[in-house]
Amino acid sequence: MQSNLADKSSGSGVHWLDDVEMRAWRGLLSVHSQLYSKLDEELIRAHGITFAEYEVLVHTSEGLGGSVRMSTLAEAALVSRSGLTRRVQHLVAVGLLERRKCKEDKRGTFAVLTPLGWEKLRAAASTHLKGVREHMISKLSRAELEALAAAFEKVTASDA
Repeated sequence: MQSNLADKSSGSGVHWLDDVEMRAWRGLLSVHSQLYSKLDEELIRAHGITFAEYEVLVHTSEGLGGSVRMSTLAEAALVSRSGLTRRVQHLVAVGLLERRKCKEDKRGTFAVLTPLGWEKLRAAASTHLKGVREHMISKLSRAELEALAAAFEKVTASDA
C-alpha cells in the first residue's frame, strides 16, 4: 500500500515501507488510538477521571507507600514535566493526590496518593481491567499475546 508520494519520489533515497510494514505501523497507531479512546471514555463515565489521570494514580500507587518522586512519575507516565504538572495539579485539586517536598533534596517533590485517591484507584482499576480484557485481551489468543508482548519488548529494548 505505497502512496502516490512513493511513486513520485523515485530515486529520492527514501526507504518506503512495504505493505506488511505499513499495515503493522498503521495497525499499531489505530489500535492505540481506539483503545485509548474507549478506555478513557469508560473511566470518565464510571469514575470521573481520564485514562491519563488513572495512569498517574497507578504509577503513584506503585511507589513506596503510594508515593513517587515527580521526576520518576514523569518518566513512567511518558509525559512532559509540564503535562504531568497539570495532571497532578488537577488530581490534587480533587483530593486524589498530595504534593510533598522531599526532605533530603529540597528541590524534589513527591506525588502521594490520598485515602480518597486509593479508593478512586481501586474502583477505577476494575473498570479499566474489564475494558482492557474486553477490547483487547479477549480478541487475541495466548500465542498472539505472547508474540505481541515479545515484539513490543524488543522494540522498546532497542530504544533503552
